[in-house]
Amino acid sequence: MIQKLLHRILVRRHFWRHATFSEVAELYASRLLRMLALNIAASFMSIFLYQHGFTIPFIALFWAAFFGFKSLISLPMAAFVAHIGAKHGILVSNIMYIPSMIIFSLVPIYGTWLLCVVVFLQGSSAAMYSIAYSTDFSKVKSATHAGKEIAFMNIIEKVTTGLSPLIGGLIAFALGPQVVLIIASILFAVAAIPLLQTGEQEMPRQKLDFKGFPWHLIRPVIAAELAVGFDVFTSGTVWSLYVAVFILGVSASNGVYAANGALLSVVLFAALGASYAYGKLIDGKKGGVLMRIASFGNALTHLMRAFITTPVAVAGLNVANEAATTGYTMAYTRGIFDNADLSGKRITYLGLIELLGNLGAALAGLTLSILCFYLGDHLAIQAFFFIVGGIVLLVMTAKFPLYRK
Repeated sequence: MIQKLLHRILVRRHFWRHATFSEVAELYASRLLRMLALNIAASFMSIFLYQHGFTIPFIALFWAAFFGFKSLISLPMAAFVAHIGAKHGILVSNIMYIPSMIIFSLVPIYGTWLLCVVVFLQGSSAAMYSIAYSTDFSKVKSATHAGKEIAFMNIIEKVTTGLSPLIGGLIAFALGPQVVLIIASILFAVAAIPLLQTGEQEMPRQKLDFKGFPWHLIRPVIAAELAVGFDVFTSGTVWSLYVAVFILGVSASNGVYAANGALLSVVLFAALGASYAYGKLIDGKKGGVLMRIASFGNALTHLMRAFITTPVAVAGLNVANEAATTGYTMAYTRGIFDNADLSGKRITYLGLIELLGNLGAALAGLTLSILCFYLGDHLAIQAFFFIVGGIVLLVMTAKFPLYRK
């Protein structure tokens, strides 16, 4: 049903040139289901750990280890995706995520050591998926309407990202967080089904090739990609934990999951309108300007986080941050995909980008844990928001040939 609906939309808009419409619909159906599975659980993994007695410095170190492992595994995963093909990489990634969700739910029962298994399985799955999906999408996107295509991709992601925390939060409130993790694992399995129906866009049995690699396409985005990692970790992990612990309050009951999910879901409507408008700007040759202005707006929202004290203010800031984040990420992603095309070594390039982004997120987790040691949890996170507000401005330093035309 989802696949047929997407197929009708894509045929009408005739976005893609390399893939058939059914292949694109399958890619998006799988993406929608994976995002639903990921976000109904990921939005409260840190809250779950805190609720079961883990400290904020420990949680920060856990995520530092997670992203650090993803950084180390990025190139091996890129090599694996090159060998088996992008769609098969997505398929394997979805399957690997299933045991990681189940094992994570058992941590309170069997102990902290299970988190090492979670890092390995979930980190490998996430790195593999990011590279495989980016490879597949960058292959099928249109050169002239890529902004519109990225907007459509972003709308699908934001619909699921907006609704899934609320769905997951309500289920966690009613049945417990472990039930959500089990449901997420089932959805990961279902998300693999659409990918079984068509072949690969990118030829399998390739190898990573660094001989003659165009390093001039990587160097101008190193600082920006590290900053993106800081941004992802802050918005996706630290902010949710800060809101849950210091604004909503975490208790033995599961009400915090529903409240946190509702606050995260308010971004939905802002993201939908912004995605369409930003796609028009990118296709209208304004992507570089959009990236710089939105990056500045994103930095301001990080600085404001430290002053937020009420759930209503949280909701408002979430909307503002989503509008800014959507703007810079869409323009930035368009530039990355264009560089991947220019490089002539698509999977190698995207593997290096994945490495840098995860390295930035790992450094962010390490920074937060150090701040907690010296300042205490509450003040440390507030100071961290100020630091990130400065670091994310580095996204503005990215230089893409596309935006010099």
